[in-house]
Amino acid sequence: MSYLEYSVKSVPSGLRKVFYFNWPLALLIAAVASAGFLMLYSVAGGNLSTWAEPQMKRFAVGMVMMFVIAMVPIWFWRNMSVLAYAISLMLLVFVEFFGTVGMGAQRWIDIGPLRLQPSELMKIALVMFLAAYYDWLPVRKVSHPVWVTIPVLIVILPTVLVLKQPDLGTAILLLTGGGAVMFLAGVHWAYFAAVIGAAVGLVWTVFESRGTDWQLIKDYQFRRIDTFLDPSQDPLGAGYHITQSKIALGSGGWAGRGYMQGTQSRLNFLPEKHTDFIFTTLAEEFGFIGGTSLLILYALIILFCVSSAMNNQNRYAALLTLGIATTFFLFFAVNMSMVMGLAPVVGVPLPLVSYGGSAMLVLMLAFGLVQSAHVHKPR
Repeated sequence: MSYLEYSVKSVPSGLRKVFYFNWPLALLIAAVASAGFLMLYSVAGGNLSTWAEPQMKRFAVGMVMMFVIAMVPIWFWRNMSVLAYAISLMLLVFVEFFGTVGMGAQRWIDIGPLRLQPSELMKIALVMFLAAYYDWLPVRKVSHPVWVTIPVLIVILPTVLVLKQPDLGTAILLLTGGGAVMFLAGVHWAYFAAVIGAAVGLVWTVFESRGTDWQLIKDYQFRRIDTFLDPSQDPLGAGYHITQSKIALGSGGWAGRGYMQGTQSRLNFLPEKHTDFIFTTLAEEFGFIGGTSLLILYALIILFCVSSAMNNQNRYAALLTLGIATTFFLFFAVNMSMVMGLAPVVGVPLPLVSYGGSAMLVLMLAFGLVQSAHVHKPR
């Protein structure tokens, strides 16, 4: 035993948890959030109180929440997994009947001054429940059809409720995040090959049905697909968002136009510049170097999560950490693909950077669970 290990073990158990806290991960999270504060200040035209200050307050609350959650033993969160899923599911049902409508979608619940988006909670609750399920299930049964059907239903149920809001972006994240946990738990690859094959076949059938008597989707939905494939067909309508986003991305060049000097965002050509399209503002002002730097920070966060999971002998803790890391990856991968025109615009925010209360606090809750798994892993 090294002198450092001996020194840590000689500290009282309550205080020892502070030493075991994954401080590099916390610093990386703070670095990404700080980049978000800078961009929110910029898109507000140098006004701190519009978006940056509220976001800073939420992040401060989130950091405290992450630290408190990290100090609670991981077995407690395992025992709470089913309850977390059940509560999130009930909130999704509640939204269906009593939710607040905003921007054409019914996704929020107003609780006094707080506006809660239950679908954000479900992203983490789903990972928690699946990790607990596979921790309980013997490894030899993981790929048995009966025991595969149960998690499939666990994933499908909230996905359908979220699609009805409608919220295609979150529905995609729930499906892919849930599928990732199943794959990481050891479900045989043949199941995933069958699903991917069926999805490809469905897409091909939809395109083949165009103009026939048995057309599977509406004409306006085909027009949306056409606009995604070629935004120039409707540059002032459905293709406006992505067209302006590409202009902003391209105008940044290698080093960008300079902080608070982006013309697309400053002149309000760029829509949703403080939420879904904030990455294009960053790329316009800081260029390829700024965008790549943010990607490196994201990659380091995932690397620390994966490293923690790989060194954790607790099956639930390892699956939970990997599931949250995968969900976090999907967040920024889908957002960046969307603003670059590589994927349809589905309304997924850039994690820790985009303005938003529910997304920020839920992410900090998720990283609190990652920290709990790290702090309480067997040593």
